[in-house]
Amino acid sequence: MTQAVILAGGKGTRLAERLGGKPKAMVEVAGIPLLARQIRHLVRFGVDDIVLLINHGAEYIANFVAGFDSGGARIRLIDDGEPRGTAGAVLAALDQLSERFIVIYGDTLINVDLAAFLQAHARADADSTLLLHPNDHPQDSDIVEVDEDGWVCRFHPYPHPSGQYLPNLVNAALYVVEQRALRPYRHSPMPSDFGKNLFPAMLEAGARILGYSSFEYIKDLGTPQRLEKVERDLQKGVVGRASLSVAQKAVFVDRDGTLNTHRGYITDPEQLDLLPGVAEGIRRLHESEFRVIVVTNQPVIARGDVSFAELRKIHHKLETLLGEHGSFVDAIYFCPHHPDKGFAGEIAALKIDCDCRKPKIGLIERAARDLRIDLRRSWMIGDTPRDMLTAERAGVRSVLVTTGEREGTRFDAEPGFVCSTFEGAVEAILSSPEANR
Repeated sequence: MTQAVILAGGKGTRLAERLGGKPKAMVEVAGIPLLARQIRHLVRFGVDDIVLLINHGAEYIANFVAGFDSGGARIRLIDDGEPRGTAGAVLAALDQLSERFIVIYGDTLINVDLAAFLQAHARADADSTLLLHPNDHPQDSDIVEVDEDGWVCRFHPYPHPSGQYLPNLVNAALYVVEQRALRPYRHSPMPSDFGKNLFPAMLEAGARILGYSSFEYIKDLGTPQRLEKVERDLQKGVVGRASLSVAQKAVFVDRDGTLNTHRGYITDPEQLDLLPGVAEGIRRLHESEFRVIVVTNQPVIARGDVSFAELRKIHHKLETLLGEHGSFVDAIYFCPHHPDKGFAGEIAALKIDCDCRKPKIGLIERAARDLRIDLRRSWMIGDTPRDMLTAERAGVRSVLVTTGEREGTRFDAEPGFVCSTFEGAVEAILSSPEANR
């Protein structure tokens, strides 16, 4: 048996004009109640025991369930009795829940491969697993920080201190939870929120919380504007295409000299700034449903100039600057190696001839596996002949930007386009006949 808990007790004050007195979970999304869409998605992935935690407008949900074809899944309703917060509602019902269950908020539309999500949780033997993704407004979102292996190491609830550089990984409000991990918190003060209260307390107590990063579609539609955006995405097919079952198109981008000013080896976040038009260009690529993935050689680690943790801070600066302009990258892949030895302070274990240092294509191959990328429909933007050769070897189209260091003028692989700005490179890609294939 696979169980899911839907937090369906919300009032939906901001959606009052669309609800007509019904609870938030019953809002119609392109003519179909959100709760119906959620249940059908759960059943599609083998969930056969669905628990609805209800409160406001409970009678509407009870009447809906009574006449709804659940596809064979059992649906139970548990009335919270009073507002307890997202975590508080689950904790109050814990005795009636399975040893492992999915939690989904009652105001989100999802197109997530729940089987893959559950498998990742079980494989890691985690106490809880959180679906994470970047968004275009991290500055007013709850941020989750993970280590090199994907384990949550810190929560950064909104509001964030001014001047702090944070990763753009947002709590998407979809969880897998082990009941045993929640039992010690059953008598926590109420109301209690998963992201702001329960998960930080669990992490502090030593719980193993896994971050599951995904580009799949999951959107909160708790305001009229967000609801309208979700409806547009449904009508255009965006929701269906943002799925692990659909091969994605991507633009791979170099970092130094392409996204940020080329200043040699960057060893401090304060040395990094965005080139003009980068955030706007990346936003246009996302609007055209390209995944945007950074692939960068960072031999500063092998040289001993920065640690892995310090490089993460530099990339947090990049993500913060993009977020301030309503933009984001889907993922950052870097090569920490360097083949040449003899530098003072170098890390011997990283002084190797690897398969990920461009112009080798290990980073692109890894990203293609992780994000389900169709390389035949993908591109690369870079500022050096090395990037162009990487693109050729990977089988992706290429654009050279002249904003960085071109490593001389000889090309072992000719670029498809040469542009003077990142915005120009984006325009070349989006104007090509292949862009909408």
